[in-house]
Amino acid sequence: MDTVHLGRFSRERANEIAEALEEAGIEWWFKEPGYFSQLWEYGVRLFVDSARLDDARSIATEIDSRLGPG
Repeated sequence: MDTVHLGRFSRERANEIAEALEEAGIEWWFKEPGYFSQLWEYGVRLFVDSARLDDARSIATEIDSRLGPG
């Protein structure tokens, strides 16, 4: 499986998106900033199966529009 970057999200938003990705059967993984890099990086980066990127983007967009900016 090839993975691609879906986006960077707050921890809470990433959890919402991850739950929806699992429900849709889309494989995903995350990366949080390390101890030092959290000084200049924010949020959780989500990665998804490249074959399902369009579906994952739709899910993330729907959650963003439902929850608003953040």
